[in-house]
Amino acid sequence: MTKILFVCLGNICRSPAAHGVFQKLINEAGLQDKFQVDSCGTGSWHIGHQPDERMQKAALKKGYDLSRLTARKLALKDFKQFDYILAMDTRNLADIIKLAPDHYQGRIQLFLDYADDKNLLEVPDPYYGGEQGFERVINLIESGCEGLFEKVVNVAHA
Repeated sequence: MTKILFVCLGNICRSPAAHGVFQKLINEAGLQDKFQVDSCGTGSWHIGHQPDERMQKAALKKGYDLSRLTARKLALKDFKQFDYILAMDTRNLADIIKLAPDHYQGRIQLFLDYADDKNLLEVPDPYYGGEQGFERVINLIESGCEGLFEKVVNVAHA
């Protein structure tokens, strides 16, 4: 089983959106028994909260229901559990690397490494912006999830 963790700052916008988009790809392909997906944040401000309402609305417009997700903070146990720990931006990546034990054998990298547009490194945080920012983020996340899905399904079947 391949285990993937999406990480952003507060776990209420970008990482739960990636969690929801990737989970839907898995479900539609009938691969629920091959993958485990989760999301978390590097900060603790929103622990126990549902994703931001604006993100839920933008996601739902595209068919992704995030309402069952709740925010949690990245923990040391995540490094024992997940094969891929994917950061939404370089700050998240640095925070993950700082916390990672030396013996971690999985991949820690930027999520958009899997997206079509190789000119973008980061998924921008839409929290302080308007509705359009959330829609843009969903589009970026779809691209990253599709690329990641293609990569991990090919690896799993190799």
